[in-house]
Order: sequence, then structure tokens, then C-alpha cells
Amino acid sequence: MKKTILTITILSLLTFAFIACGGGEAQTNDQNAGDSTAVKDSTKELSENNSPENNEDAELIPVEVTTVTTGEISDFILLSSNLETEVQADVYPRAQGIVESIRKDEGDYVNKGALLLKLEAREYEIAEQKAKVEYLKQQDLFERQKAMHSEQLLSDEEFDQAKYTKDAAKYTWEDAQLRLEYMSIKSPISGFVGERLTKIGARVQPSDKLFSIVNKNDVIAVVYVPEKNINVLKPNLEAYITSENLNEQIFPAHVKRISPVVDPASGTFKVTVAVKNTDKILKPGMFVNVHLVIDTHKDAVLVPKTAVVYENEYVNVFVVRDSIAHKIRLKTGFEDSRKIEALSDVKEGDKVIVVGQAGLKDKTKVRVVLERESNIASATE
Repeated sequence: MKKTILTITILSLLTFAFIACGGGEAQTNDQNAGDSTAVKDSTKELSENNSPENNEDAELIPVEVTTVTTGEISDFILLSSNLETEVQADVYPRAQGIVESIRKDEGDYVNKGALLLKLEAREYEIAEQKAKVEYLKQQDLFERQKAMHSEQLLSDEEFDQAKYTKDAAKYTWEDAQLRLEYMSIKSPISGFVGERLTKIGARVQPSDKLFSIVNKNDVIAVVYVPEKNINVLKPNLEAYITSENLNEQIFPAHVKRISPVVDPASGTFKVTVAVKNTDKILKPGMFVNVHLVIDTHKDAVLVPKTAVVYENEYVNVFVVRDSIAHKIRLKTGFEDSRKIEALSDVKEGDKVIVVGQAGLKDKTKVRVVLERESNIASATE
């Protein structure tokens, strides 16, 4: 009896343990299934929120582009100089005197022969009048003696002496007129008064510079070119002038004169470049860059320098094709301050990035936000 009760008790305990283990496992499986479903739902929701369609605009790099064009580009010798005027005159008095009045000042335009300044001239006026009176006296005396000589009432010697006296009085009067004229200082050329170096009341001498007159129509730049180029340059060769202070505005020019002599000390020869200054923008004394054009390529593929990315000694640009920026290493030809000639891999009509290319990597997806108009015309236009 006792043995039977013990067996039943053991069986009951084993059954309870089995049920307990099985029920826990089922409960755990149910909980894990629920958690898995929740994770799947969250992943699905996150995946939907980060789909390529929703984030496409955020991933594209905004850039600005311009179109590659064709045109002329030149090779040139670049030198610097200060502008001069081809026609310039420094004005000095021809006699000493005291400045009585000043008729023109700095910045005024004067014609050739215009009155610039007057010196006190009273003593010269009196001297001129005395010489005039003496000449008229000798002129009348000569006319009377001439009549007497024609009637043989005066010897040839006396007549010749009267003529010499009359001529001497004439020259004395002309000399007095000239000295009086020296009291009026006049401009020897047409142009602008660049300097006025005296004032009213000043006593001036013939060695004192009074004015500087410049003609801004004929502006030149004198440059000194290395002797290796002496056979490259010719008179009337095309050139142009730029100035950093005038926003790199281009002024057409040409080679006017070439010195045939090489300076042995510097190894250079003198070249005079004439500049068109129709609008009077250029001023004598301005510092400019002189470009002497030695060769020109027509119909060249031109890339703006704003698109160029320099990498050590290499020149790169980014060309946009199908919203992808392709990094292209340029094989370059001629270049100037605005543009560079592409000899390969870039063609007319390509869109090159001009804003946003810094730090850009090859084959990056981009979004064009602005297409700029190309403004890299020929330098001499």
C-alpha cells in the first residue's frame, strides 16, 4: 500500500514538472514572436521613411554650372609698366619775373598757345614802346633821306648809313616785343595741365618749371622684353593692357616701336606699346599689365578659370552629365586671366561646375541650381 502511494506521488511530481517546463517554453515563444513582429513593424516604418525617393533631394550636392564655348585665345608675353604720355611738355619761363596772375590750373584742358600765366611786365611794356618810337623815327628819317638820295642830294654812304640805322631800330623794337611776349607764358601743346608748380607773387627764373602739360590721347607703355624674344616681336603686333585697379578691363594696344639694341646689363630690349585711350580712362602714371600677343588659336575649346580646380601641378574640372559630376584632368593649351584652353576630354556644350566644386569627389551626384551665362570673350574684344 505504501509502495503504491509513493509511486503515484513521484508520477504526479514528474507530470507537474513537465507541464511547468512546457508551459514556460510556450509562453516564452509567444513573447518572442510578439517582440519579433514589433521589430519588423518598426524596421518597415523606418525603411519607408528613409526610402531613396524621399531623401533624393537631400543627398544631391547643389552646384552652379556654365557652358563650355569655343573662341579665340592667345599666347602672350606678360610684363608690367607705368603708363606715359607720348605728347608731354614741361613749361619754363624764358625770362625772370614775378608771377602776376595764373590763368590755368591743374586738370584744365588747354589748346596750343593758350595763356597759362602772366608775369609782371610794366618795364618790358615801356621798353617796347620806346623801341617802337625809335624805329618809327628812324623810318621817317630814312624815307626823307631816300628821297634826297634819289635827287642826288645825299651820298651813297650817307644813304646806306640811314638804312642801317633804320634796320637796327627795327630789330631793337622786335627784340623788345619778344621780351614783352615772354612775360605771357603759353602752352606749347594741347592737353591737360598735369602740374602747376608756382603761385602768384613768386619770383621765377628761366630754370624754374612752372607747368606740366600732358595729352592723354596718346598713351604709351614702355616695357623691357627679354632678348630671347627679339625676333618674335614686330611693329604693329597686337597687344592689350589691363589694370587691377580697373577691374581687369581690357584696353586694345599695339607695338609702336622696338629698339634694336639689347641692354647688356639687363639682357632686355625696349619696346614701346601704344594704347587706345578713347574714353580717357587711362591716366599717365598708372601701373598696368602689358600683354604682347605672340600667337592666337581660333575655335579653341574655352573653359572659364572659375571652373578650374588645381591639384598639385594638375588642372581639373568637373563636368556634369546626367546629374553626376565627372572629374576630368585637363590637357591645357593657352590661357589668360579669364579662361584656359582645353585640348582634350572637354568639348563645346559641356556643363562645367563653377560654384560648388571645391572638395567635390569624382562621380558625385549633384543638383544644378543655376546655369550661368558664359562671359569669357576674346581678350581684345
